[in-house]
Amino acid sequence: MQRGSILGYDLNEKSCQISYYDERKEEPDTLETAVDNYQIPLLLGYYKERWVFGKEAKKLLVIREGEVVTDLFQRAMRREKVRIGGKNHDAVWLLAKFVSLTLQDFEEISQITFAVPYTDIDVSKMLKGIGSFAGVPKECVNVQDYKESFCQYMFYQPKELWQYESALFYCDAQEIRAYMLRKLNTITGRGKDMFVTVDEVASAKMKELEAIYPVLNVDKAKDADEQFKSFIQNVFEKKVVSSVYLTGEGFENNWYPNSLKVLCNGRRAFLGNNLYSKGACYTSMRKVFSYDEGPVYLDETKMTEQICLRMRVNGQEGWHPIVSWGTHWYEADGQWEVILEDTSDIEIHVETLAGEELQVETVSLKGLPERRDYSLRIQIDVMFLDERTCRLTFKDVGFGEFFPATDFCAEKILKLGGIHGQFNSMS
Repeated sequence: MQRGSILGYDLNEKSCQISYYDERKEEPDTLETAVDNYQIPLLLGYYKERWVFGKEAKKLLVIREGEVVTDLFQRAMRREKVRIGGKNHDAVWLLAKFVSLTLQDFEEISQITFAVPYTDIDVSKMLKGIGSFAGVPKECVNVQDYKESFCQYMFYQPKELWQYESALFYCDAQEIRAYMLRKLNTITGRGKDMFVTVDEVASAKMKELEAIYPVLNVDKAKDADEQFKSFIQNVFEKKVVSSVYLTGEGFENNWYPNSLKVLCNGRRAFLGNNLYSKGACYTSMRKVFSYDEGPVYLDETKMTEQICLRMRVNGQEGWHPIVSWGTHWYEADGQWEVILEDTSDIEIHVETLAGEELQVETVSLKGLPERRDYSLRIQIDVMFLDERTCRLTFKDVGFGEFFPATDFCAEKILKLGGIHGQFNSMS
């Protein structure tokens, strides 16, 4: 596999950043745009019949030449029309053009994961389409929010760093937000899976930050340091924290020496701005290398149920998920082909993390032709109609030239508990 074919892409309203799997190091590395600078400004420009992006577009904006599109991400989300280069363009197309230009030095991308501040069905569909525009098949494009990126990043760090809770502090020019990675309490009998989540536990607006960023004001810095120190102490109260991560432009100036002493008291602290893109790259690595072990990330947007069929996979017979917990319902559609040993009914198990109850459903295969063992091939299509409704379709697809497909088709509608009201019970 070529170097740079497995990517993590941090995309927000101001900039983007790209991390890629380095085969020599066997871990993600981050694309530098300058010495110790990984950020690419989210700007798209048009000058002398040529598209430019990032710092080149920023220069056009400064010298007031050509045309430059700002606020690309929000304009794309609002599906705006933008006039540039003498034509009206969809803002989604412009964002896709920007992403494609940033990826032009990466050939044959096998997997890419976008990390964004928040995600939902609209963001997911848009970014999967943009990935496809850039030449990556939709099934090789993943979308996750910053909290999940933090979680995925931590999975690959030494376990002592997240043995207990792990804290992430984000700071910009006006606000500080605190997040905690913690293990969830789930019922027993769910195998060896560990379930974790990331909570936003506190936030604070600090006027002093406006004064100390980007130019350091000594008096304001002292006030901000004291406020941040108090903020940390409140966040850490009655918690055992193994490690702390500081990210965001607000931490670039060393205005918080006293706060840093509190952060480093009995725990390790790290400062950097490429955590989200690396976390996204780790997700891409897990997909490419089919690495399913390790903790499962959950939040209030993820499914706490999984749908299983009894199958033999790689010689191992058991209940295998065709829809796994920890996925978004709008990304859980899929297609499977199975070979049946007999023509009895198919049993479906729906397991939930929010309780011990097991939902058992059956699908009648009445009408299927009788064939010898291992010559009955069924295609199973999984489609979610909404977050609570899953439709399973079972079709006879024949067995090569020996047995042609018939018109047999059976359907099963599963009513699930949905994502709301269950996740909190696991806290």
